[in-house]
Amino acid sequence: MSSVQRVKGSKVRAVRLLAGLLLAALALAACGTESASETVPAERVPAPVTREDDRPLRVVATIGQIADAVRHVGGDRVETHGLMGPGVDPHLYRASESDITRLESADAVFWNGLHLEAGMSGVLERMGDLGVHSIRVTDGIDRTRLLAPPEFEGAYDPHVWFDLDLWSTAVESIRDALIAMDPAGAEVYRANAAAYIAEIAALDKYVRARAQEVEERVRVLVTAHDAFNYFANRYGMQVRGLQGISTESEASTADVQELARFISERGIPAVFIESSVPDQGVQAVIEASAARGHTVAIGGEIFSDAMGAEGTEEGTYLGMIRHNIDTIVEALART
Repeated sequence: MSSVQRVKGSKVRAVRLLAGLLLAALALAACGTESASETVPAERVPAPVTREDDRPLRVVATIGQIADAVRHVGGDRVETHGLMGPGVDPHLYRASESDITRLESADAVFWNGLHLEAGMSGVLERMGDLGVHSIRVTDGIDRTRLLAPPEFEGAYDPHVWFDLDLWSTAVESIRDALIAMDPAGAEVYRANAAAYIAEIAALDKYVRARAQEVEERVRVLVTAHDAFNYFANRYGMQVRGLQGISTESEASTADVQELARFISERGIPAVFIESSVPDQGVQAVIEASAARGHTVAIGGEIFSDAMGAEGTEEGTYLGMIRHNIDTIVEALART
């Protein structure tokens, strides 16, 4: 095949993917989400990837938490690109033209799969049509361990990385997919995954111990949206989010007043802003609490759907979790 033919073929593939994205956007409401009443079939095992000159696997990951896990497990055998950087809200994200080009040239895309990437789920499901493996990292998690809040319309809560034990299962799914695509690297992937999971387990113990430093009465995490339910369940905290699980919803004046009433009655000393969600709603809650005679401070910025800047501690999954628990405890322990 000539270079001209290869270029034309690449352009045809990109056009097809662009068309798929447009169709996905139009059909999103019809596609819906994975229902909490459905059983997800076992993840299809991806076929080995044919690579020239032993080049690294080319992987695209949607959110930073997934990209970080792929980098830890893949090491030098995988070239990983994260689509959504610091401060990006995956609930509202729409793919750019450069994203589309990168996706169609990848060997695989790793994504959450529980409607987190709401605006991209249609196209991510159909990547196989272009010969790109589509790996939902949550498929290996026992559905009985997932949260299905009634306000999320029968779907699962996608923020599974805040339960560190569940996230270890996602790491195992990443490991298994990489081994299937690159059997020659199996020993590397297994060793890297084991080391990373051990770090996650150690951090899990640290988070649990730190959470107990806060008096139970005020062991409440108040944020802009309901991203921390897995965190609360595992570490003995209560959470109150002004918005729902997805930032696609909007808080009403009644929501603000109800949350301010709860904060005032419980004497909660601090609320928290999220790096990927505007803070206007939280500021409104602070003002409404003040009108009730209760002063509540901003306890700091924590990371929910997006990690911190690259090169910082918060720019890694482990660093993000450690930052969050330290920030929460230091603010809520001021009672």
